[in-house]
Amino acid sequence: MKQFDEPAVVPADPNANVTDLLVDRLALTPHSVLFSRPDQGGWLPVTTMEFHAEVVALAKGLVASGVQPGDKIGLTCKTRYEWTLIDFAVWFAGAILVPVYETSSPSQIQWILSDSGATALIVETADHFARFDEVHPDLPGVETVWQIDLGDLDKLASRGVDVPDAEIERRRSLAVGSDMATLIYTSGSTGRPKGCVLSHSNFVETSRNAGIALKPVLTDPEGASTLLFITTAHVFARFISVLCVHGGVRVGHQPDTRQLLPSLGSFKPTFLLAVPRVFEKVYNSAEQKAEAGGKGKIFEAASEVAVEHSKLVEAGERIPLGMKIKFALFDRLVYSKLRAAMGGKVKYAVSGSAPLGAHLGHFFHSLGIVILEGYGLTETTAPATVNLATKSKIGTVGPALPGVSVRVMDDGEIEVKGVNVFTEYWHNPEATAAAFDDGWLKTGDIGALDSEGFLSITGRKKEIIVTAGGKNVAPAALEDPIRSNPLVGQVVVVGDQKPFIAALVTLDPEMLPVWLKNNHEDAGLSLMDASVHPKVLAEVQRAIDHANETVSRAESIRKFVVLPIELTEAAGYLTPKMSIKRDVILRDFAAEIQNLYGANPVTAAVPVRTNAQD
Repeated sequence: MKQFDEPAVVPADPNANVTDLLVDRLALTPHSVLFSRPDQGGWLPVTTMEFHAEVVALAKGLVASGVQPGDKIGLTCKTRYEWTLIDFAVWFAGAILVPVYETSSPSQIQWILSDSGATALIVETADHFARFDEVHPDLPGVETVWQIDLGDLDKLASRGVDVPDAEIERRRSLAVGSDMATLIYTSGSTGRPKGCVLSHSNFVETSRNAGIALKPVLTDPEGASTLLFITTAHVFARFISVLCVHGGVRVGHQPDTRQLLPSLGSFKPTFLLAVPRVFEKVYNSAEQKAEAGGKGKIFEAASEVAVEHSKLVEAGERIPLGMKIKFALFDRLVYSKLRAAMGGKVKYAVSGSAPLGAHLGHFFHSLGIVILEGYGLTETTAPATVNLATKSKIGTVGPALPGVSVRVMDDGEIEVKGVNVFTEYWHNPEATAAAFDDGWLKTGDIGALDSEGFLSITGRKKEIIVTAGGKNVAPAALEDPIRSNPLVGQVVVVGDQKPFIAALVTLDPEMLPVWLKNNHEDAGLSLMDASVHPKVLAEVQRAIDHANETVSRAESIRKFVVLPIELTEAAGYLTPKMSIKRDVILRDFAAEIQNLYGANPVTAAVPVRTNAQD
């Protein structure tokens, strides 16, 4: 066993709750801009004082509508300013928010609202309301539903004008650190979602300690800012929203990733919060755009120089004159254009939910963007470890945050203990007991700690594949590099109790037409036709060959199938944070998997390409 403990740098306050973070920010910088709201192509500033006033007004409306301290209120809404406004208003009213993903099905909505005991629900759109209404007869406890797009938040604020300030101050002060702040249901890659009870102390102490550790990210001479585009219903963006209120960081929102680049250009954030797929998309789009303009070789060379330059910088080695010259040239031709596309001011990017890959980490580092890869779970209030501006290693998820301890057991499983670890699973004592090992949270992830306390993730314990030959294989080590190919959408490595490793692959529907055009093929090919196209299969094979170079022969992928569909959240194959639901995929594509082995039960000498129509 190997263990690293990072002591808290801020004394714990057992009486503090999340509302104190906003009250403290109000006292420090009442007139600073805390949010920017989209407004006719621009951004409308909202100061700390204005945000606080809106929070109090909405909290009064909730109180006037009968919300009681401790009541649970569901919220279904995409990432927008109102999400955080409602979050704090519910806390100021003494209640508890239960996020419901905006993509949730009626049955998922029914489970979360019934299991949590929610008495009210706030939805954003008519579609959200329709999905709730479908299961409303099974939810007699949900007595009130408000719809944002109908102006119900303004109506609530008007309704609460007679509620005295003293009542809101009393309500917001009721909760202490150990009380429940929110009930977040895990996205459930397997089985029914479990409700994670996160306390006020989880948010307060993690924010206050992370605020010190991430100070260079949260401060900037011209004012730190970030544009949130991943779902706020997930603990990752939710925690960052709270952290930004604590740190006085200006926040904007853009839930439509198709509008991400224009929004970045106008908002000009100083740091980003994203999952690896976003960085892959930025890189792949730039690469394919260069190919389309006849500058593919230039981009490829620029990428190689960027990675090598970053490796030398990280190692503290001297940069050869020839590389300095090449780097300066490519900075003018390539890197500067990518920086401009992301707003021109991004210095840091916090990445989580899945491994990023060293290549992309080094590439963006040479653009002047330090990607701080981190690691955590819903059960750890998002972060447990993260690379810091002053202490980072590309390819790792960083050291433990202040107030957090991390250990790796003899079987490789990562366990976490600290200010960030959740209280319990709601109404599920058996699952709670199974999640802890003498007070340590068993994450289910496999990893390693180096001599300086930097954590590396190698896979999920329950996802380890054991081949018929007894070889243990971590799927992520193969899947992540393959997925970085612009043509690949998702990849699922298979082979448990089979004679060799194989893979299910899907194509990226956004990048496919661009790639086909760049390769002088019909850009209008359907996913079905593309899945059997010789050039497409050859490119997928190239991506697999690249991944195979990093593992032993026994761990390498020998065969693959390109599925003629897209694996989506709507179809039930991805979680809201875009992680694959492995068990569901293995079940639904059992025939395709059997075909990979049925045609050749003996390990192939060379990779054999196949497709779903064989």
